[in-house]
Amino acid sequence: MGFLGKNYGSGVTAIIMFLMVNSANSIGANWGTQATHPLPPSTVVKLLRDNGIDKVKLFDADARVLNALSGSGIQVMVGIPNDMLATLANSVDAAERWVDRNVSAHISSNSVDIRYVAVGNEPFLSTYNGTFLSTTFPSLQNIQAALIKAGLGNRIKVTIPLNADVYQSSSSQPSTGDFRPDIHDLMVQIISFLSLNGAPFTVNIYPFISLYNDPNFPVDYAFFDGSSSPINDNGRTYTNVFDANYDTLFWALQKNGYGNISIIVGEIGWPTDGDRNANIGYAQRFNQGFMSHLNRGTPMRPGPVDAYLFSLIDEDAKSVQPGNFERHWGIFNYDGTPKYNLSLGSNRGGLVRASNVHYLPRRWCIMSPSASLQDPQVAPSVSYACDRADCTSLGYGTSCGNLDAQGNISYAFNSYYQTNNQLESACRFPNLSVVTTSDPSVGTCRFNIMIQSANQGDGGILLEPIGLLMQMVVSLLTLL
Repeated sequence: MGFLGKNYGSGVTAIIMFLMVNSANSIGANWGTQATHPLPPSTVVKLLRDNGIDKVKLFDADARVLNALSGSGIQVMVGIPNDMLATLANSVDAAERWVDRNVSAHISSNSVDIRYVAVGNEPFLSTYNGTFLSTTFPSLQNIQAALIKAGLGNRIKVTIPLNADVYQSSSSQPSTGDFRPDIHDLMVQIISFLSLNGAPFTVNIYPFISLYNDPNFPVDYAFFDGSSSPINDNGRTYTNVFDANYDTLFWALQKNGYGNISIIVGEIGWPTDGDRNANIGYAQRFNQGFMSHLNRGTPMRPGPVDAYLFSLIDEDAKSVQPGNFERHWGIFNYDGTPKYNLSLGSNRGGLVRASNVHYLPRRWCIMSPSASLQDPQVAPSVSYACDRADCTSLGYGTSCGNLDAQGNISYAFNSYYQTNNQLESACRFPNLSVVTTSDPSVGTCRFNIMIQSANQGDGGILLEPIGLLMQMVVSLLTLL
């Protein structure tokens, strides 16, 4: 990979190139914390190290997470959420304060190996309707200036994790790739700035989304084990959508004069639930295929790909607006248990589970055997539970898609009960629910027991128990 920008001394350049080449051979992981019962940050750091993951990408700069990464030897990309971009774009002082508090302090006192600052997260998504178009680039410039002022301009690089929808091709051939017309000039400005400062272009590539959005998309083209319909692009053969997507970006960069800029794949992975194409088999096939493909590169960019798997652990409090699969991207379950066999390197075996995880007691909330499916309170009760917990494993083609009506109701009740720490009042759906010590899990459908999570200080979201309020709302719903 090329390293463009400032004219560093030959010794520094050699060190930087050494670090880039050697880090590119390893896989990173995205660590999100939108969970009702997150694992303690120290447990997650040990999980990363036990599995040989030496690069982590964060979506914010939570001090508790960064403190846990202190002295770990794990390279860190800290993130700036989109809702902060306006403030940072309009104030150099705000950018300097952010860098001082979230970068400098952790490097100097906590020995956290911060390598990148990710400014925003996919801010140019078409679905945002241009909300962040005017603030992303100024934020990038101000954060870069703040890093330079802090004496960190050479050590830490700025970047913007962008969705692959910022570029497109006029046909299925990567060589026709260019940036989206509505943001073309802005993209070239940003890339020029990144190149000037020796910073990488970061892109999130999701073959799963290609399959999710287009029922006619050829399934085998999403994976790395051969395609029945390869694409020929002027003599270059593409047997999978990742290579074609990545090289479309390469051509877009090259056409605009930046063909040598380094590229990071900020997110890539496959979900395991919430959709008929989101399952354990496909996820294992994709992620293991990508690991085998990692050092091979693409037709236009052969060699190791610098990438971060999306994601490390499931997050049951994520928005499901893009789809129910959003809460199921992890290679590990919510409790740090591996979902499937996956080797993250040529010298490694399968995934190693998280250690010292403590669970709530072995009890579940289910639909009472004496309750009637015709009870008018069933529908509002299930709706209430699912709105405040996680029912994304229910539905066509999901892990719990084969449950009968009573099973679906029980799953919803238990999800709410576990989310609220097995509080007694969280299993008091009027004349409908009962607590059991017999595991109601069946087949591929797992009725979870939540892990202990003392408070929000663990780096995630903890929902407060509803108790009597829940019963009052359910009762009111039945009267409407």
